[in-house]
Amino acid sequence: MVADVFKVGRVWHYRFQVAGKRVQRSARTISKPRAAAIAEKAYTDATVRANGGVPVPTLAELLADWAAVRAHHSSAHHVRSVETFGRLHMHGMADLPINQIDTDTVERARSIHLQTHSRASANHWLRVLKLLVNWAVRREILVRLPWAVAMLTVQKRPRAILPLAAAIKWFAAVDQAAVRSPDIGVAVRLMLWLGLRESEAITARWEWIDWERATYTPGKTKGKEADPLPMMEWLVDYLTPLRRPEGLIVSKPDGEAYGASFARAAIKAANTSCATKGITPHRLRGTIATLMSESGAPIQDIQAYLRHKDVRTTMAYLEKRMDRITTTQAKIARKAGLTWRESGEQLETEPYRS
Repeated sequence: MVADVFKVGRVWHYRFQVAGKRVQRSARTISKPRAAAIAEKAYTDATVRANGGVPVPTLAELLADWAAVRAHHSSAHHVRSVETFGRLHMHGMADLPINQIDTDTVERARSIHLQTHSRASANHWLRVLKLLVNWAVRREILVRLPWAVAMLTVQKRPRAILPLAAAIKWFAAVDQAAVRSPDIGVAVRLMLWLGLRESEAITARWEWIDWERATYTPGKTKGKEADPLPMMEWLVDYLTPLRRPEGLIVSKPDGEAYGASFARAAIKAANTSCATKGITPHRLRGTIATLMSESGAPIQDIQAYLRHKDVRTTMAYLEKRMDRITTTQAKIARKAGLTWRESGEQLETEPYRS
């Protein structure tokens, strides 16, 4: 609902704003549902007039318009999310004018989505819907989102990181699974040891490596940065025999660039072979962030390495460290007199007195 309805005495009134003009009138009814319908029609008519007679688009029309205007300069992952939403997850809203997608409509559509998808998936679904309709708000087709629906709470789960002790065996399993496409193994190493996103590994180029300074500068990134990343000596030695003057570091045997999800099959095979669960291209990025944190790197340095705009994004990549908690617990126990022999027998101590 994009028009507010309110009572003056027993009679309902409505108000809304279109193209910077405020409209407030009486609905001349004592029925709230009737007033809401009158307000909705008045808002729709005013919006059509403000748009030069162009009607409010349906959700399907808005999605097609977004794809025509925004898809060419949005990330491939972003575009796939919107396309999948439009192809599979409109849930009866495709032909609705966007100003009629109210709270009840969104909640009912989300309930349909939850019948076959998780709560986390439903939150992603709601984000895509908000992305599209907020785009209409920015274009002044709507004044604001016509619904108020909160995200669902989702139970957090520990996220996988690749154990260092299994790394050599795991990479060997990746190479074995990708024996016909050896560059996949190269890409997976770039994702871990340089913290590259999958899309950044696909577009990685030889001319972006400064061999003298042992740095790599991603030239095509999500945040449009161009910051050099230090390369560990091992990675330089690994890449040196493969070195070429220019071109893609990772490509298909025919020289063409890989598409999205190109490394997932090999990673899945390595997970099965090494009994490592949950490792994905993005969890390799999380792994290097966690390893840096465990080795004492400040959060600001890790943020710069991962090229995050907000440090809170970086913090979400890091797994919590409990070893510091264990050390603190031991200090507390000693202060309380709760010390233990190696055999497990408690030492005789005086009770704590203030």
